[in-house]
Amino acid sequence: MTAPDARYPDRLPPAFTRPGSSSFVDFLRSHAPDLLPGAGPAPQSPVSTPHATTIVALTYEGGMVMAGDRRATAGSAIAHRQIEKVFAADEYSVIGIAGTAGVAVELVRLFQLELEHYEKIEGTLLSLQGKANRLGSMVRGNLPMALQGLVALPLFGGYDHREHTGRIFSYDVVGGRYDEHDYHSIGSGAVYAKGSLKKVWHPGLDAEDAVRVALHALMDAADDDSATGGPDARRGIYPIVVRVDATGQERIADEQLATLAAEIDALPERSREV
Repeated sequence: MTAPDARYPDRLPPAFTRPGSSSFVDFLRSHAPDLLPGAGPAPQSPVSTPHATTIVALTYEGGMVMAGDRRATAGSAIAHRQIEKVFAADEYSVIGIAGTAGVAVELVRLFQLELEHYEKIEGTLLSLQGKANRLGSMVRGNLPMALQGLVALPLFGGYDHREHTGRIFSYDVVGGRYDEHDYHSIGSGAVYAKGSLKKVWHPGLDAEDAVRVALHALMDAADDDSATGGPDARRGIYPIVVRVDATGQERIADEQLATLAAEIDALPERSREV
């Protein structure tokens, strides 16, 4: 990065005051590329790192819900029981992570800063599709690390003010962005979560039912996937579930999730319906 003027050691370097792009990632790429995720040398041999597991997202009338379990694994061991995998990207969008936890969390923090920087420079919010596109380019920037096995994939969603509805976007390791309709899941338990969503999601869900469906899908995934953690009433650990609509985003309280989890557990096997 350009050094500060020796005559004024307390001033910021010129790079910080020079007009340029509204993208903070572009700023780093030009002036401090070593601070970007994946900019350092890729590991030459496999490393063991905690992995985040299952994220689900679904739309409902006027919004969307995203939920993630709290377990992180390292091989066959449970590395963490209370990891956070779903984050507010800004007031009207959320991002969930699966894959190498450390790389994914770093990606989320940089994405949050990217959106905040854009809003300060432009004086307005980036459109939901614009946010999704920028996240795709950031995922692509992690490709060298992904080729070494340190894959970090997000699931992104939020409220689209232009379409007046909730939307969901998924990604591949090269930054490809895909619109997902109705519902989607990523992570080790995704195949089981999608099977559950296929059964219990339906058009016309309201916000409360959407939260129930998301929790239901995570519980079904935890039933069959050892890397996915279900609600743990004894320890007081519940999935992170966030609802987003025209009023903004809201995290669902553990007390509400505890009640819903008990109701789902009480349903007869093979006949669990919302």
